[in-house]
Amino acid sequence: MFDLTGKVGLVTGGNGGIGLGFARGLAKAGASVAIWGRNPDKNAAALAELESLGAEAATFACDVGSEEQVTTAFAGTLDRFGHIDAVFANAGIGTRGTRFVDTTLDEWRDIFRVNSEGVFLTLRSAARHMTERGEGGSLILTASVSSVMGMPRGEHYAATKSGAIAIARGLAVEFGKAGIRANAVVPGWIETEMTDGVLDSQGFNERVLPRIPRRRWGRPSDFEGIAVYLASDASEWHTGDVITIDGGYTVF
Repeated sequence: MFDLTGKVGLVTGGNGGIGLGFARGLAKAGASVAIWGRNPDKNAAALAELESLGAEAATFACDVGSEEQVTTAFAGTLDRFGHIDAVFANAGIGTRGTRFVDTTLDEWRDIFRVNSEGVFLTLRSAARHMTERGEGGSLILTASVSSVMGMPRGEHYAATKSGAIAIARGLAVEFGKAGIRANAVVPGWIETEMTDGVLDSQGFNERVLPRIPRRRWGRPSDFEGIAVYLASDASEWHTGDVITIDGGYTVF
């Protein structure tokens, strides 16, 4: 049921953090994996890791906030693999921690260009491909607990992640008849480059870690299993959902 042999997964921002966790899970289950990322060194390292797992994999340089680059990368992915069964719209950038009253319009727009417009551009190409192919597929969006909890000095980031949930639900309804399902994954506090310097803070550890029932920070490896499930036929009737993976943080 969870065998992904013959399936192709695309992970934007898949060269590190949660995205690489998704990609590892797909590779271990037998899928071919395409990674989109902006950093060539990280792309190369991720490719080597996936190939060491025995996966057929490829990386493509892509800034998801660029319509031209998304179009080119999607065409390149199809040229390499022939089709795409699951698309993880995961690429995103974090907040600088600027006070709301000091946030510039350019900073606000930078977040939306990647986290919102990048999701739109990626999934528009994916939906077009999947409907034209006529064999369904799975669309997965990476949201955040900031979409359901107040995030000071990160209102723009939280807004994009709330938007990701709304997009997932809308896609689930619009494309359900085409056999395409869409779900959002909501991570909690995860040890990634984006959270470097935050999770290491003694004060943050003292305030936040006790509020996580599992009593540890999340790891990219915690997202391997959900990637396999959502890309597999096991989730064929699971759509329009918000799947929270946070060690229990939001319920405590």
